[in-house]
Amino acid sequence: MTFGLGLTRSVVLNGLDGVLVDVEAHIGQGLPYFAVGGTPDPACAQAPDRVKPAAATSGVPVPPHRITVNLSPASIPKRGAGFDLSIAVAVLSASGQIRGGRARDVVHLGELALNGRLRGVPGVLPAVLAAMRAGVRHVVVPLENVGEAQLVDGVVVHGAASLRDVIDWYTAAEEGVPLPPAPAPVPPVAPSCGGPDLADVVGQEEARLAIELSATGGHHLLMSGPPGVGKTMLAERLVTVLPPLSREEALETHAIRSVTGQIGEVTRLDHTPPFVAPHHSATLAAIVGGGSGVALPGAISRAHHGVLFLDEAPEFKSSVLQTLRQPLESGEVIIARARQMVRYPARFLLVLAANPCPCGRSYGKGADCTCKPMEIRTYVGRLSGPLLDRVDLQVHVPPLQRAAIGDATGEGSAVVAARVARARAAQAERWSGRGWATNGLVPGHVLRRAPFRLPGAATAALDRSLDRGAVTLRGYDRVLRVAWSVADLLGRDSPGAADVAMALGLRSGQLVAA
Repeated sequence: MTFGLGLTRSVVLNGLDGVLVDVEAHIGQGLPYFAVGGTPDPACAQAPDRVKPAAATSGVPVPPHRITVNLSPASIPKRGAGFDLSIAVAVLSASGQIRGGRARDVVHLGELALNGRLRGVPGVLPAVLAAMRAGVRHVVVPLENVGEAQLVDGVVVHGAASLRDVIDWYTAAEEGVPLPPAPAPVPPVAPSCGGPDLADVVGQEEARLAIELSATGGHHLLMSGPPGVGKTMLAERLVTVLPPLSREEALETHAIRSVTGQIGEVTRLDHTPPFVAPHHSATLAAIVGGGSGVALPGAISRAHHGVLFLDEAPEFKSSVLQTLRQPLESGEVIIARARQMVRYPARFLLVLAANPCPCGRSYGKGADCTCKPMEIRTYVGRLSGPLLDRVDLQVHVPPLQRAAIGDATGEGSAVVAARVARARAAQAERWSGRGWATNGLVPGHVLRRAPFRLPGAATAALDRSLDRGAVTLRGYDRVLRVAWSVADLLGRDSPGAADVAMALGLRSGQLVAA
């Protein structure tokens, strides 16, 4: 048995950002010793206790000598058991049991069981993306992670069931046999039943218009009204009229799922925008991200490129609601720790639903309401002014009368989605080369200056609202954004006075027909 230096590669994640790691193993003379350096956490530092029995049961025991493994760059913390396979391959390369140096440029990811079986690990998709961007062309992953790893173009994925499989591959490679790629995934069977459709919603024309505008320009939405009027139904159907995600957007959302979801959950690229609806008892870490030890993404990141729906929004903790303000502006969340700063994307559509009071019956004459005036003020006040100032569309969803319930149905999601797609195309053409995809992302100063500044006759009502303090300057800019979305839906080149009046009415809950 020879002794020396073995080298292979792995990936460490900081949020969704991956860094290529050189896994170096040195075997020298001395008493039996096996240590891992390079800032490993407890799970990673315990890798020798898994690698030694896994190698022994695979027929390639680790030599009883002094073994030192270094994970470089050593300054970056390494977390989890996903380095087990790379450490085992590096040690076996150093001992001469894997020869030829074929493992040097291959990324290995996976946790080892004591019997040598390879177990899946979280975060494989962003890790393989980082490896591809660093120029790596071959990755070895557990079978549970093959589906998500194969979503990355430009990388040959090799799925292994055990350490013995990997050793046999490298043994065959000495004779010129290439590492076998994992088989292509089997396409999933399309579901036979239809999903939610906007045609399921009875009446509520103003709320339906708000949903359409929200999808058109990426505008945040608040729906208030008594229980049972369709607020949740409308919110759930917003994703059915949003445009499908591009490949890059879908990879981003799936990378977040790879980090937070169940291992093996990501198997194919789904272009449907995500819909995330946390319970009102959710903690700050569950909504924004964080947690002890590893800072994981929260609901706002899982809703990236999709919809975050907060039903019974006033029931959420005030601290949770207030933390939404910064991500709504920046499109990302930064989780700071004493020795680490993690950045996660969080560009989502916020949809809030609220009852008029805690008991929900304070509408109309409010004769059935059992809430005290102070309870109602406290309840409504939980949605603070600074948060609501960032919500472009604020509509009231009233109770339906019996006359509204009949055989006639409203427009289906496919019809509305087609209009939204045409309006999105107009926005893409207008803002091409400027870095914005929708009206909701355009800075206010751009819309207040030439060539996009509207004539005074078009903004007269909005200007008066600003002068008397009915809207803030942020609110002024958001009304302009909605006005451009109204014009895009109607096929106009630029908004007129009626479009601005409709946008202002939708923000104040007093719709003005265009």
